[in-house]
Amino acid sequence: MLVNGAVVAGKGASAAKGRSAEELEQIRELLRTRFEELDAEYEEAVAQSHRLRLVEIGDSAGDDQADSGSKTAERDAAGSLLRTLLDRRTQAEYAMQRLEDGTYGNCEGCSNPIPVERLEVFPSATTCVNCKQVRERRAS
Repeated sequence: MLVNGAVVAGKGASAAKGRSAEELEQIRELLRTRFEELDAEYEEAVAQSHRLRLVEIGDSAGDDQADSGSKTAERDAAGSLLRTLLDRRTQAEYAMQRLEDGTYGNCEGCSNPIPVERLEVFPSATTCVNCKQVRERRAS
């Protein structure tokens, strides 16, 4: 079965164990490409955030409350985007490490294989759906 273009073993099989070198390389390349895309997106967002701050510094004279509020909202949105991109980049990097360690595709909670369908949607997944739901319930 394919995971975003990479071959993944069928249900019940460990995602890293029992794979051919070709399959592992396909998954590795998928994760590396995803990491590089996220890294480039993050770096661009950092650059845009810096440009926004420079504009604010030079353009704050005469701001009223509405202008100040708008700028604060833009800063908050930019910061949120940066945190999200950094988190996604870190997840991709962690998935690559798990692949190297031979644990990629196994749930960190129960050690069972993560269903292929979940990995197709979210290649950086570290938990099966059941363990993810348990974690979310505990967090709320």
